[in-house]
Amino acid sequence: MANEIRMENEENVIEVRDLCKTYITNKRQLNVLRNVSFDIKSGDMVGVMGPSGSGKSTLLYSVSGMDRATAGEVRFCGRDITKLSDSKMAEIRLDEMGFIFQQMYMLKNLTVFDNVILPACQSKKLHETMKETKARGEELMRKFGIIETADNDINEVSGGQLQRACIARSMINKPRIIFADEPTGALNRSSSDEVMKELVKINNEGATIMLVTHDAKVAAKCSRVLYIVDGNIKGEFELGKYTEEDDIKTRERHLNNWLMEMGW
Repeated sequence: MANEIRMENEENVIEVRDLCKTYITNKRQLNVLRNVSFDIKSGDMVGVMGPSGSGKSTLLYSVSGMDRATAGEVRFCGRDITKLSDSKMAEIRLDEMGFIFQQMYMLKNLTVFDNVILPACQSKKLHETMKETKARGEELMRKFGIIETADNDINEVSGGQLQRACIARSMINKPRIIFADEPTGALNRSSSDEVMKELVKINNEGATIMLVTHDAKVAAKCSRVLYIVDGNIKGEFELGKYTEEDDIKTRERHLNNWLMEMGW
């Protein structure tokens, strides 16, 4: 499945420089992000943690172009996407980025399989037949152990299965990066472990992932963790690439110790 993932040969997929996001509410200015700067290299799995209201999700939305930055630069594969039109940004999100959310947004009138392949049907970049698209969709669903749910309605599968389908959908257009906002937040521990196992697997195969989480057990499987407070990145912790052979308890302990130092 390595061909499902764009490899960037260790170059930066994302470069964020002095990113700011400001909202005006009730004539008051709210600075949610303040001069945030960081890079994400190809093959990285970057976790973003911080207290509630610290700006974690706003950071992910601003970096991915789902929300417009107020100031600063976000370079995606060398191109500043903050200067692009809404239509061009929508095209890049469809063709070059994958998204996984806490709430598993899928169309209720489509089967699980049709939801998985829908972005490929909407994309103009792949230049493949419907037969080829369907074959890739089936391959992804087999990879994530959910092929038996292909013809099911979305309310006929478990939360863990549905989130794995969302991962498959996020990869259908061969993205350069996957953005995941609390991808395990609505799941029980068993389903959360299932989903993280799949995310770790595709990361070890080369996928680049930016993941927002409040769960240290989830973040411990990332290669790097950014800690954000009041719209500023307060610290960064390097964990290194996680594999199934690693002692996850040791990683969790080291991360928790660091989080305590950060004021978690």
